[in-house]
Amino acid sequence: MADIPEKPVLVTGAAGALGRVVARGLGALGWKLVLTDIAAFPDPLPAGSRFVRADLNDGVAMLRLAEGCGMILHFGGVSVERPFEEVLGPNIRGLYHIYEAARRERARVLFASSNHSIGFHARDEALDDDCQFLPDGYYGLSKAYGELMGRMYWFKHGVENVNVRIGSSFPAPVDARMLSTWLSYDDLVRLCVRATLAARVESCVIWGASANSRTYWRRDARDTLGWAPADSADPYAAQMAGKVTDNPVVERYQGGAYTGMDFTRTGGVPGRMFGGR
Repeated sequence: MADIPEKPVLVTGAAGALGRVVARGLGALGWKLVLTDIAAFPDPLPAGSRFVRADLNDGVAMLRLAEGCGMILHFGGVSVERPFEEVLGPNIRGLYHIYEAARRERARVLFASSNHSIGFHARDEALDDDCQFLPDGYYGLSKAYGELMGRMYWFKHGVENVNVRIGSSFPAPVDARMLSTWLSYDDLVRLCVRATLAARVESCVIWGASANSRTYWRRDARDTLGWAPADSADPYAAQMAGKVTDNPVVERYQGGAYTGMDFTRTGGVPGRMFGGR
């Protein structure tokens, strides 16, 4: 069938919240999946799939898992803000192992990047996909690094990659910020489908958000993929409008709560970063 990849698809971080969503959604489409995570897979395996427990720090294991795969959906690694030493192994070294596996197999990579790679942009800025990286912590810093690794592997080795700056992917928005950043589970699965099946993607960036009218984000490569989000946070606007914090840093920047973590800058809330205002 035209909507099923010829080769198996490797999904890392398959036991995590989004990995499970992706595994369930693609499994329901009849895709042949190789699932892996450092933790046990908590759900029934989709038909035609297999799960292997492995550590991203184990380069040999990643090479073996990727054998014969045409696509790697990389959701593995530390997925929240943590101290640098905890982020370093899975998010930096582990990503290198993923790209080395993709290079050997001539596979494409979808990298689950994050809005936290640009989190210190102010909320009144409308960003395109070529905006400056302004990570809001060690987690966001690792995601900026991951996007740059993808660019290097494309230019140096021809490894195609789709870098999805995921906003807030939950069953539904839970606060006012998510009226701008929410990505529905169904839109996420559809994005994975198009990132895998698109004829050519080179190295591109997608804003991982549904069709939210309050979005902070504009141009990206979605037309290249043939992806258009079908859902929107707009129906939740009335119930989420007042759900904000009393932290001026958190409320000023697109990264939300992550910008306020361990924030020690003195002199009040800074103005537009690098903009002098």
